[in-house]
Amino acid sequence: MTILAKASAIDALITAPQVHPELQKIAQKVISGTRLTPEEGLALYEKGEVSFLGALANFVREKKHGDKTFFNRNFHIEPTNICVFDCKFCSYSRLYKNREAGWELSKDQMLDIVKKYDGEPVTEVHIVGGVHPKMDLYFFGDLIRDIKAHRPDLHVKAFTSVELDYMFRKAKMNYVEGLTYLKEQGLESLPGGGAEIFDEVVREEIAGDKCSSDQWLEIHETAHKLGIPSNATMLYGHIETYAHRIDHMNRLRELQDRTQGFNTFIPLKFRNKENQMSDIAEVSVIEDLKNYAVARIFLDNFGHVKAYWPMIGRTTAQLSLAFGVDDIDGTIDDSTKIYSMAGAEDQNPKLTTEQLVELIRGVGRHPIERDTIYNTITDYKDKVFTTNTNGINK
Repeated sequence: MTILAKASAIDALITAPQVHPELQKIAQKVISGTRLTPEEGLALYEKGEVSFLGALANFVREKKHGDKTFFNRNFHIEPTNICVFDCKFCSYSRLYKNREAGWELSKDQMLDIVKKYDGEPVTEVHIVGGVHPKMDLYFFGDLIRDIKAHRPDLHVKAFTSVELDYMFRKAKMNYVEGLTYLKEQGLESLPGGGAEIFDEVVREEIAGDKCSSDQWLEIHETAHKLGIPSNATMLYGHIETYAHRIDHMNRLRELQDRTQGFNTFIPLKFRNKENQMSDIAEVSVIEDLKNYAVARIFLDNFGHVKAYWPMIGRTTAQLSLAFGVDDIDGTIDDSTKIYSMAGAEDQNPKLTTEQLVELIRGVGRHPIERDTIYNTITDYKDKVFTTNTNGINK
C-alpha cells in the first residue's frame, strides 16, 4: 500500500463519528506533516483511545521506515552497581557505604568480557553502571582505549549523563573538555540513560541528588556539537503526569531541532521490584503501547523510536511494532542486570540473531540489522538461516 493509500485509509478511520473532533484536527496535522504543539500532544494522551493512537503512530512509522524494523548485535558491560546516588526508583544500585552487597569489575575483567566476543559478529559494546567514586574519568578513558586497541571495529557507546557529570566534576573538567578527552580515547556515542523525567519537581522527588535536567540536556548538546551522537530516554509510569511526559519530550524535540544528534528515543518503563517506590503499581501494557504511540507522533524530528525488549518482554515488544516503534534494541546476550533486578518481564535477556529476526518477522515486519548509527549491516527480508557444524547461525 502506498503512503497516499495509507493516508486515505487512516483519514477514514480518524473521521469516524466516535473520534473526538479535537483529535480529528490533530490527526489531520499529523497526516499533513505539521508539527503538533505540546497542548495537542497532551490531548493525545488524555483523549486518544489506544487503537486511534496506534493507527496514527503506525502511519508515521511507516511513512518514515515502511515495514523495516531495526536491531543490532550488542552486549553490555556494567562496571559496578555501587553508586553514590540514591535514586528512589532504582533496584540496581547499592550505596557506596553498603558496597559489600554490590560488585566492582576491574579493567582487566571488563576487557575479558570484550575478549569473550572475539570472532563473534557483534558491533557494539554498551557500558553503563553505578557512579563509583573510585572509577574516575581516567579509569574509564584507559578502559575505552584498551577496548579499541583490542578491537578497533567495536563501537563503544558508554556512560549516562549522570556518570559523565560526576566524572568531569571530579576531574575538574568542563563538559567540552571531558567529552573531548573520552572521544580521543575512542568513545563514539552516548546512551540515553539518566534522563528520567525532566520536570524539576518530580526529578527532585525521585532522583534529587543526581545531575539536573538542564545538565543532562547540556551534556548531550555538547556531545552532539563534538560529533558524538546519543540516544534519549524517558522513565514513565511512576509519579509523573501526562503533562510531565509531554514537557520531557518537548525539551528533547527542541534540542534535536538544534543539533540533530539524537539517534533514537527510548521510553523506559518504571518497574517496582525491590526499590523505594515499590508501593507504586506498574502501568499496564495498554499504557505502554499508548506511550510508544504518542512518542512516535509527537517526536517528529526523531528518526527512530525503540522498545527495549528486555524491559517489556518479547510479546509486548512485538505489539509495539504496530504502535510507532521501529527498533527493538539488540541481542544483549544476557549481559545486563539493570532491568532484571527491577522485575522486568524477561529475566534472561538473551536472543540470538535468528530469534530476533523471527520475532520481527512474526508480526509481519522486515528485519534489518543495523550498526549503532543506523547504517544497514544485513537486510534479513529474504535471508534464510543456516547452521554450521558448531551450531552457529550464519
